[in-house]
Amino acid sequence: MSVTDTVDALAEPTRRVGVRFTGSLSLAMLGLWAGFFAPLQVLLPEQVAAIDPAAKVSGLALVTASGAAVALVVNPLAGALSDRTRSKLGRRRPWVLGSAVLGAVALVLLGVQSTVAGVAIVWCCAQLCLNTQLAALIAAVPDQVPSRQRGLVSGVVGLAQPLGVAVGVAVVSRIVTSPAVGYDVVAAVLLLTALGYVVAVREPPLSRAPASDGFWVSPRRYPDFAWAWVSRLLVNLSQALGIGYLIYFLQDVVRLPRDQAAQGVALLVAVYTGALLLTVVAAGWLSDRLRRRKIFVVASAAVIAVGTGLIAAWPTWTAAVIAAAVQGLGFGVYVAVDVALITQVLPTTAGRAKDLGILNIANTLPQLIGPVIAATLITQAGGYRGLFAGAAVLTLVGGTLVTRIRSVA
Repeated sequence: MSVTDTVDALAEPTRRVGVRFTGSLSLAMLGLWAGFFAPLQVLLPEQVAAIDPAAKVSGLALVTASGAAVALVVNPLAGALSDRTRSKLGRRRPWVLGSAVLGAVALVLLGVQSTVAGVAIVWCCAQLCLNTQLAALIAAVPDQVPSRQRGLVSGVVGLAQPLGVAVGVAVVSRIVTSPAVGYDVVAAVLLLTALGYVVAVREPPLSRAPASDGFWVSPRRYPDFAWAWVSRLLVNLSQALGIGYLIYFLQDVVRLPRDQAAQGVALLVAVYTGALLLTVVAAGWLSDRLRRRKIFVVASAAVIAVGTGLIAAWPTWTAAVIAAAVQGLGFGVYVAVDVALITQVLPTTAGRAKDLGILNIANTLPQLIGPVIAATLITQAGGYRGLFAGAAVLTLVGGTLVTRIRSVA
């Protein structure tokens, strides 16, 4: 048996989870993050630049913002639907499987688009599927992991994001020969890892449909939830400002040729991931042991800001490599502990996926507004120096805001 024997799917979990649950969830998340970020960091920028080189910045902004707008709506809606799903497979697994199949199809179709409009439309379809899968997967932690174990499990599962990014970016930039083949490979990874999760994990079925509490979570009634949301929004906005335009920074400022810029992104992601591996699991474990979350989030945000600010002050290839390492160390702590923290400020047990979907708007909204802000900073506020300086400030402010949370130490 791979999960707890919880009789009531709405109850707080009390039994520790094991390697099978944590491993299969981590692999499913790895495939999902590869599905998100291999396109965002390499495939979409290359595809848009090949279609319209002169308008690549505005074209990429259109594509990513359109997809983010879809994600903004889909995540809480899909979460609410899975919260109320009554099937023998449980609440989450039907959505994981169905969305992975459709998401893989959308990624394959994305590779054959030859216009910016076509790329934007199909990327929206892919975002719909990927965010539906994300809503179901992220609910597995509060569904099945007791709070005393969430730092460690969140740390292990947190490895999936940088590894998914690293694997996806490395494959599509170094191995495959075209964006179309890259999308096919990412689609296969997405589907296989989701199937592994569905087969390996058991979850208790929902015995009764929970009462609907709507999509609005009152900041006045649940202030800790609101502060966690704003904090995450600002930190993720800072990441969106830099990640989406990293390949253009390497081309336009560092002056790497187009093919070398893609490989440069892969190398930076590898450095970032290697540094993150040094802190993510240890930080989650230590957070559980000390029963403290906020100090880890504040410290990690400060470290991330130092790395981001380094690129603003010294926009060179050497600075980018050093910054990737520093950011990786900080983000490893942030990924592990912030995920554990947000699961402890959810308003209700009945609406875990919906509430996490609302929190996840703080991840997707930056994809919508980030390109607009980034394009403005690049063209009107000091170019890439202004872009990375702004990102550093946002990270510092976002990390500091978790100190306003009262229910979590």
